[in-house]
Amino acid sequence: MSSENHTRELFGLVVRQNAHPDMRRLRREAGDPSLHGNKFWKSSCLTMDYLKRHPLERGARVLDLGCGWGLGGIFCAKQFAARVTGLDADPSVFPFLDYHAQLNEVSVDTWRCRYERVTTADLSRFDAVIGTDICFWDKLEPALYNLTRRALKAGVSRVVLADPGRSPFRRLAERAEEKLGAEYREWEVRRPMKASGCLMIAGDTGARG
Repeated sequence: MSSENHTRELFGLVVRQNAHPDMRRLRREAGDPSLHGNKFWKSSCLTMDYLKRHPLERGARVLDLGCGWGLGGIFCAKQFAARVTGLDADPSVFPFLDYHAQLNEVSVDTWRCRYERVTTADLSRFDAVIGTDICFWDKLEPALYNLTRRALKAGVSRVVLADPGRSPFRRLAERAEEKLGAEYREWEVRRPMKASGCLMIAGDTGARG
């Protein structure tokens, strides 16, 4: 990390920190995101580390749920030439996503939508679904469980959700493990920054080891 330009490099991505002048400018122009999409969340490192070890197919169609700044999806676009759509209920996150996509020389589509409104037909357009730090309220657990169930029904090959280990996410992962055959596991990253938490992996059994 550079104290001069408030920039960090993570898994091949350039990431601006909140103190960077560009981030301050975006907050003035777009306003602060209201649904916790106001910074880089460390659990993104869990998603990126997992996908680095278990890559997606090149050109995969990826839906990044509750995308915030969109770093998980941007990683997929950069590493796997994935066609990525970032979904969020709060459109004020999209300028931050667009900024980081341009900074990392990729493009990401955006979609304003709530989880419960994503249909099976919508999900059939994707090969993989990812999400980081998105199950932080109790009411989100059933919505994300049902979305995961719909995704598998729609033929999505892999759903990967990451979280630092909040109780709503653990309930979600346990339920998906019992009902949907998902895998629920602890995950830790030491470099390029320390992060620890949990992953829920549903679908592709060949990508769980």
